[in-house]
Amino acid sequence: MSGSRKVTAAASVLLLLSLAGSVLLLRRLDQARTTATPEEVLYLNSPKWVKRLSLGYDGLLADIYWTRAVQYFGGRHVVGAKDYRLLYPLLEITTALDPKLIVAYQFGANFVAPNPPEGAGMPDKAVALVEYGIRNNPDNWKLYYELGFIYYYMKPTDYGKAAEAFERGTKVPNAHPFLRVLAAQMAQHAGEIETSRMLWQAAYATTQEELLRKNAVAHLRALKVDEDITGLETMVARYREQTGVLPSNFNVLIGEGMLLGVPVDPDGKPYKLMPDGRIELRSPEDFSFVVKGLPPGYVPGPPKFH
Repeated sequence: MSGSRKVTAAASVLLLLSLAGSVLLLRRLDQARTTATPEEVLYLNSPKWVKRLSLGYDGLLADIYWTRAVQYFGGRHVVGAKDYRLLYPLLEITTALDPKLIVAYQFGANFVAPNPPEGAGMPDKAVALVEYGIRNNPDNWKLYYELGFIYYYMKPTDYGKAAEAFERGTKVPNAHPFLRVLAAQMAQHAGEIETSRMLWQAAYATTQEELLRKNAVAHLRALKVDEDITGLETMVARYREQTGVLPSNFNVLIGEGMLLGVPVDPDGKPYKLMPDGRIELRSPEDFSFVVKGLPPGYVPGPPKFH
């Protein structure tokens, strides 16, 4: 037999073996899809090995594993289960087979992150899942949105990382402008005043939507109030440390050279120095979203946009 015929024969044998393997694999998967439990389906829990054995049927296998993940979660959620140990491996295999299957990241993260019985109680795994999705789909702003809310719903809430995730999403082409609003809100909750101010200013500058612009202005006003009051209360505390008493009014602090004049809010109304050293707004109803300067027991009304 000539060399070329030997090569042809060997290639034919390999092709037949591959086809036979494909048929056997598809039969096994079809049986698994209709009769097996998720525990039986997961006879291979390595994404790399499943991908190697897929023989080019990555998309088909991804759909099957995603279906099994949904069935597994749904079945256990209905009975209020506390153990979802196979959920993340199923999602990991699904997304390794098809890294572009966006639904697996979006819904999968919502299955994995919440505490049982609502979910698997593995927020770190949910973060890893979505970050993998972002690496493979960097221009999908919805994944950054999903990531931000995972950090937001963590206990305790990680406002700083939530703000960072939303801010990353704002850099994606055609990202929804509301991501800037969310990033700024998270930064504000995290106490990062300068970061929050920058983000609200960016939100105002990058949208033509009037309501969003008014919302940004209201938050910038609130940030100014919170920053003012933080500084004033620090000043009052320092005066008390130095003298042993609280200042009776702002004129005392002016006399000590600690203030240049009576401090006023963004509307020009003087702040109030209370007998216990707290600083209050004179008209708190004029400032939506403020955290500081509210009288005890004050209940804010609906947001006001100027």
